[in-house]
Amino acid sequence: MVDVVTDDRVADPLLAALDDEQRVAAEALNGPVCVLAGAGTGKTRAITHRIAFGVASGSYDPARVMALTFTARAAAELRARLRVLGAGAVAARTFHSAALAQLNHFWPIVAGGPAPRVLDFKGRLLGLAAERAGVKIDTPTLRDVAAAIEWRKVSLVGLDDLRVRLASRGAPGALSVQQTLDLVEAYEALKDERRAMDFEDVLLATAGMIEAEPAVAMQVREAYRHFVVDEYQDVSPAQQHLLELWLGGRHDVCVVGDASQTIYSFAGASAGYLLGFERAHPDATVVRLERNYRSSPEIVDVANRLMRGRAGALRLTAAAPDGDGTRAAPAPDVRVYPDELAEARDVATRIRNRIDAGAPAESIAVLLRVNSQSAVYEQALGEAGVPARVRGARRFFDRPEVREAVHAIRAAALAITDEPLVKSVSDVLRSLGWSLEPPAGPGAVRDRWESLNAIARLVDDQPPGTTFRVFADDLRSRAESHHEPPVQAVTIATLHSAKGLEWEEVHLPGLVEGMLPIAYADGPEAIDEERRLLYVGITRARRRLSLSWARSAGHRNEREPSRFLRELDIRTPDAPAPRPAAARAGRAGRAGR
Repeated sequence: MVDVVTDDRVADPLLAALDDEQRVAAEALNGPVCVLAGAGTGKTRAITHRIAFGVASGSYDPARVMALTFTARAAAELRARLRVLGAGAVAARTFHSAALAQLNHFWPIVAGGPAPRVLDFKGRLLGLAAERAGVKIDTPTLRDVAAAIEWRKVSLVGLDDLRVRLASRGAPGALSVQQTLDLVEAYEALKDERRAMDFEDVLLATAGMIEAEPAVAMQVREAYRHFVVDEYQDVSPAQQHLLELWLGGRHDVCVVGDASQTIYSFAGASAGYLLGFERAHPDATVVRLERNYRSSPEIVDVANRLMRGRAGALRLTAAAPDGDGTRAAPAPDVRVYPDELAEARDVATRIRNRIDAGAPAESIAVLLRVNSQSAVYEQALGEAGVPARVRGARRFFDRPEVREAVHAIRAAALAITDEPLVKSVSDVLRSLGWSLEPPAGPGAVRDRWESLNAIARLVDDQPPGTTFRVFADDLRSRAESHHEPPVQAVTIATLHSAKGLEWEEVHLPGLVEGMLPIAYADGPEAIDEERRLLYVGITRARRRLSLSWARSAGHRNEREPSRFLRELDIRTPDAPAPRPAAARAGRAGRAGR
């Protein structure tokens, strides 16, 4: 039985903004709860209001609630929303950060001395392991071996299972199966000799400690009584095992996910835990969120057509109005080009025209299947005078000007001031060269201004009454978790890195066989994963969506459109010829207006 608090003094402010289904999820405070939440259906709103409602009603002790997700950015977003809702004391972390905190706390007690250091990345140690194993290896192959190690650990399988996987899928690069296994064993031996652990070991070591030490298990389970797991379709066997150890047989867990957005199966994620939740918990409360608040009805219709008949797929309905109140949202289209360069240049031209018409550059994205596609789009957008940033390139808080600004703001915030927050922040940023108006033209000066301006714009997102000191602390927290603010530039991103984000306008180029689905997608399961990738890309768009493909790329003159396009039944307009380079160059420097 689910306990529902009905005190209107508590319910009104926290639940009034939710729709009926979201409210059911928010009021289901106890027992196993499964929220099947389609793209754009307000799942984060539902779960944060659920947590805040539990805290406000007295059902939850905020210090004993753990909200779990999969990226530092997502965890930071949860913390920010919970703080606004009055539940800032609730822990919102990734699985790895929660496990690492427990490992560092209990290791000295159980084993004596500090916990082993965690490797930043596997590459250097793998290189040394290759020398020890007498294996020659290049950088791409090294990355593939690292991925095989990660898959084995998060999947909770041994070397024999890895041998089977390598035998069926092929070993990395020019390595044989046995060479790969030798390299893996040499890596593990080196790691142990150096008293180090990798990212995946953190999960395994924490789970092992809880299993082996009853006192540790008791303390962990006493510390956290209620769990919320976001993006549950991405959970791996190792994470699921750790979650079960944290729960210790209790059922106070709420999971949230969408099987149609499972795009990390190659890394060990399994939607089976989400789809099988009701079988594992027959008394679970199951809520379906299918009302999409993000996308136009036309975009929602395209998404539904792509996933029609797929296991676990939710049928979305569009809650967003058709258009912005003054004109209807344009229907999605598919465009065909003679070659990739023509495709990239026309995408850039259309984006340039949208920016000139008043669209903010940061409201537009170009989403690609693989990183190698980005170069031609960076070039085409640059020719068109459009500011662009490649997501996954240098992190925002790693930029020198951003580090300088964060340090300066934290130093200035030590002084007591009654000035408005906007003035305090602006004064610091002006001392670093920022101004209200952007510099003319693209280049390094404009890039620096964009970075500082992104920090300035964070002031607008702060709750009323935020002090300079609190803002500085929030900025430090963002920097530590790499929770990046929006920058006034078009985003170029892979479909994988776009998950969890949204834009007013999305371009999905390169939709050909061999790219989406990717050439190495072998078998029905791999093809379904590619389908889900396209679904993620489509559902990132709010009002405008354009898909495209090119008939040739270099020497490959006969390419076929993606099989998925044939299922969508979208009109194909005549693709306009790209503007001459001279015409585009004359318009440079007007980006971001």
